Amino acid sequence: MKRIIIYLFVLCVTTLYSQTTNTSRWRKTEKDSMANAFLLYEEKNYKMALPYFENIHKGHPKEEFVKYVYGKTSLYRSDKYPDALRLLQEVYDKNPKVDVIEYDLARAMHYNYKFDEALVMVDRFLANKRTKPEEKPQAEFLKKYIENAKYYSANATQAKITTVGTPINSKDEEYVPTISADESMMVFTYTGVKSKGGKINEVLMTADSVHGIYLEDVYMSIKANDQWQAPVPLDNINSKTNDAAISLSQDGQILFIYKDDAEGHGDIYQSNLIGDVFSFPIKLKGQINTISQEGHCSLSPDGRTLYFTSDRPGGFGGRDIYKAKLQADSTWGNVTNLGDSVNTKYDEDSPFIHPDGASLFFSSNGPKSSGGHDIFRAYMEPSDSSFKKVENLSFPINTPDDDKYFVLAANGTRGYYSSGRAGGEGLNDIYLVETGFEAKKPVLLFVKGKVTFDGAPIESTVKVEVTSKNNAVFNVVKTIPSSGNYMISMPPGQSYKIIYSYKDEKPKTFEFDASQITAYTEKIVDIKFETPKDTIPVAAIVPGKPLPNEFDKEAITLLQKKISKYSAAYGKISAEGLEFKVQVAAFKNPKNYKFKHLKGLGKIDKLLLGDGITRITINGTFKTLEAAWIHNKKVIKAGQDDAFVTVLYQGKRIMLEELVKMGLYK
Repeated sequence: MKRIIIYLFVLCVTTLYSQTTNTSRWRKTEKDSMANAFLLYEEKNYKMALPYFENIHKGHPKEEFVKYVYGKTSLYRSDKYPDALRLLQEVYDKNPKVDVIEYDLARAMHYNYKFDEALVMVDRFLANKRTKPEEKPQAEFLKKYIENAKYYSANATQAKITTVGTPINSKDEEYVPTISADESMMVFTYTGVKSKGGKINEVLMTADSVHGIYLEDVYMSIKANDQWQAPVPLDNINSKTNDAAISLSQDGQILFIYKDDAEGHGDIYQSNLIGDVFSFPIKLKGQINTISQEGHCSLSPDGRTLYFTSDRPGGFGGRDIYKAKLQADSTWGNVTNLGDSVNTKYDEDSPFIHPDGASLFFSSNGPKSSGGHDIFRAYMEPSDSSFKKVENLSFPINTPDDDKYFVLAANGTRGYYSSGRAGGEGLNDIYLVETGFEAKKPVLLFVKGKVTFDGAPIESTVKVEVTSKNNAVFNVVKTIPSSGNYMISMPPGQSYKIIYSYKDEKPKTFEFDASQITAYTEKIVDIKFETPKDTIPVAAIVPGKPLPNEFDKEAITLLQKKISKYSAAYGKISAEGLEFKVQVAAFKNPKNYKFKHLKGLGKIDKLLLGDGITRITINGTFKTLEAAWIHNKKVIKAGQDDAFVTVLYQGKRIMLEELVKMGLYK
């Protein structure tokens, strides 16, 4: 039935364009292409209709109607704006009475930065007696865009815009860049010949290798030696449908993506970095996703607030920006609208909360835009966490076209966004923005570094406490296992303590005072956990007596931890001539020592090794380290805190490392 309806529609369209265009000598394939183009055109799929009209125009460049529809559809692809202006101007010069041609030409002039000419043309359209009353509000709004663009272009900032170039950009489309706070990772959306889902013509319900559109995939690039590396697809995320990157947490370990569900409603999903691989995405739980469309989001530095967009009922109109709070059960709730200082009756989109936690960037196509979506910045009010001071980022960041998906590194000097402006590698490309911001710059403490164990990167827990607020927990993150890297942003005005933990190692701490910082402040803190060296002379350890300065209780604790680790790895291994004893004391001058607290844990023995030291051991000899360590822990629990396992091989005391070197432990 669907095919029959499409066929009848194509017949009607063929009759329509035949009345305005001489097609008698056209090939059948050209007539079919024209019919398909009009089918897309009537469904307002102008971008998909454009290549049909472009091919037909090349074969019939003098056909005015083809020239007009090709020029009009060229208004929907940025690389075709010069063609749109040229073609529509030619049509207008020959026949100024073409329906809404003045409005379309004003748009083309606006896109091509001819603002004065665009104002003249839109005024002609508004004054034209043929202009319908219902068409005037849209034209008045276009006039406002043009006036704004003229003003912003005359008051441009010092920002510098350059393409990031290859290997990220290509002849296909790359957009929605998301970065870690230190710019070491970029995840973005790609559509093109490498798309996993291929190309589809959505209106004709067919795969169309020539005129369809490619489906979206998610790609990632890592920066090495200050150069972006060749991007790779994220296999756990990409499917044969649209999969689009939305945003990345500042530490690069949480990726948010957008997916259409079976009913066509857009929802937000989350993927976590596990090792070097992002996990399969899971839909956010709680009150964020609804039957409306939720299309973009950004996570606050402490991971507890998610700013997102939605066209749900109850907003100010169009798409609004909301925020949600992370609940105790790990769902998102307490959803609130950011209010009319940010949201308008038009569309607000692509929110990005900076690592300073106070600067919100977003896009809006409201009355303060210079055309389509412009990028705006709002500052958080400390008193109530609202955003009331909103400013347009002006030219050259904003253009007469859509400008969206702006993200900014922690230092505030470099940002990224996608644009179809001239000078790129293909259609939509990703651009670097050297901001040159003259207004308020980010103020925050940014701590990053690497955590290792014996020189190798590890997954460590990094907890941040606010010492000026009774050690309230600000954030808890994990280091990336493959690199050991971590990064944390902390707002000014407080003092902080960072606690680094790894398995049963003694935690390491660093404290920072950010109460007085007034600018972006970066600290690099590398944490090194190490296996304790077995260098404690047993003669120096005497229960009940102070230890020499070079050895303290911490040293014994480290030795006990080392024994525990070796026990876990090699504890069941036994060998001829290898034995273990639990030592509780050592004396240069033997004497009777009472071990009443160890009663019931075995016989007390004296171990003589010919070095003038008498070692006191308990419960005899053990054949494996595991058995000795189990008994050692019982002795410690009974009150002998400094007890440890002594290793004997063929009657000589040796270190645990030597067992590995000798090949007994492998």
